[in-house]
This record gives sequence, C-alpha cells and structure tokens, in this order.
Amino acid sequence: MEEKFKQQPSKLIKVVLFGPESTGKTTLSEQLARHYNTVWAPEYAREYLQDKWNEERKTCEPQDLLPIAAGQIALENKLAQKATDLLICDTDLLETKVYSEAYYIGYCDPILEKYALENTYDLYFLTYIDVPWEADDLRDKPTAREEMFAYFKGTLDKYNRPYVLLKGDKKTRLAAAVAHIDALLAKK
Repeated sequence: MEEKFKQQPSKLIKVVLFGPESTGKTTLSEQLARHYNTVWAPEYAREYLQDKWNEERKTCEPQDLLPIAAGQIALENKLAQKATDLLICDTDLLETKVYSEAYYIGYCDPILEKYALENTYDLYFLTYIDVPWEADDLRDKPTAREEMFAYFKGTLDKYNRPYVLLKGDKKTRLAAAVAHIDALLAKK
C-alpha cells in the first residue's frame, strides 16, 4: 500500500516550487515548463479540494491528506515518464506535510511524513510573499502569510533541503529560476 507514496526512480532533474498559498508557484511552474519544453506536475490537492468544495462545501480535513499525497505522487510519476531532462513540480509531499502540521496542530500522518522526507528533489524554489494575495475558494490565510512563509523556510532548513529563495516580479523570478536550473542541467 505504501508504494503509492514513493517516487519511481528517475534520472530527471526535479525541481519543486515550494511556499505558502498565493505566492506564484503555479504561474512559475507553467513558465518554466514552457521555457524548457518539458512537462510540469500540477498541485493535485487543488483539484481534489476544489471538487470537494464544489460538492460538499467542505474544506480540507485530516483524512484528505493521504489521498492527496497519493494523487500527487501518482501524477508526478506519470509525468516524469513524459518529461525531457527536467520535471517541474508545483508542490511535493513535504509541502503537504507543512500544511498538515500548520492546520492540524502539529499532526502529520506517519506515512505522509515518511515519504515527505524520503522522496528527493534536486532543488526547491522557495517563493516569497511579495506578490499580491489572490483569493479563491480554497485559500484561507491572507493574514498569516509571514507566519506560513517562516514555516516553509524553517522546514527546508530543518530537513537540509537545497533551496533558492525567489523574490520579485514574475520576470525576475523566472530569470533567477532559469539560471539555477541551467546550472543543474550543465552538471548533468
């Protein structure tokens, strides 16, 4: 059963957009995929939770986290087979772990935690909160952006993940991300 939370082996370079809600992760994921003519793995939780909201008018609950994690990894593994040398991930299980702990008073399902820490990526792009907040059905912490950013950064530091902080407008962020990805590709 736990295999559904594990990354399939791959020689791809994998980068993750990581950070609080409404910080430009999806926009940058799409831009990077276009720039490198590759695919990107969208955030599975978005579709899952939007469907739940539309059907039941309920938000995320603890029992949703394992299905979200399984869906995210299934999507990543599927798209890794279609990628060129690079896979852009709009999120990962470590992000799901952060949200679990932030929303459920430090709780994270042990299976989610295990794979959040075991699955690996070459680089994280930590997106800063200097872009305007955009409300939608799912986003709910517009006044806690600094606190959430600190939690995301602290998680990357705690688990010694390689990351680059991205600040500024879309063009600035894209240029910085491209420079770092180009360096990774040059080493491959």
